[in-house]
Amino acid sequence: MSPPGPSPVLRRLARWRVPVGFVAGLAALWLARPTAGTLAAGAAIAAVGEALRIWAAGHLEKSREVTRSGPYRFLRHPLYVGSTLMAIGFAVAAHDLGVALLAAFYVGLMFGVAVRAENAFLRERFGAEYEAWRSGAGPAVPRRFSLERAVRNREYRAVIGLLVALALLWLKKGAWPLLHLT
Repeated sequence: MSPPGPSPVLRRLARWRVPVGFVAGLAALWLARPTAGTLAAGAAIAAVGEALRIWAAGHLEKSREVTRSGPYRFLRHPLYVGSTLMAIGFAVAAHDLGVALLAAFYVGLMFGVAVRAENAFLRERFGAEYEAWRSGAGPAVPRRFSLERAVRNREYRAVIGLLVALALLWLKKGAWPLLHLT
């Protein structure tokens, strides 16, 4: 018997992860106290996360198949792993314990709910094929990375979001006095 999917409340919460992320990001920006060193370290961590997301998006055929190429050979949810690395990078760059706690709470709650909702969708849509991949029994599918596929999956939004977040932290570090209200 497969585990039950998320409740309607959890499904709704999963759909709100991006808007809630923007609100959390604004709160994090307010709390942030970046330095040149923390910005450099955090940007490096976040860049690794975004690189993983781009690799995954360049293999993903969303809602059409159980993707078994690229990072999906090794990870069930490489997009969320990449996003988690990006959140860790942002927290390091922000150089504030409150931001780190906010990022941990957001990632734990919102990504946890999103993963449960996605697993339920994949189980319902692909059944035995999904369960075979999930258990590691399914074969890897040879597919080359496609930048066009990554663009079609709108990964450029995450790239732009990361660049904007890092630019705002850089501005807060000293280039824009209005961001020093705290």
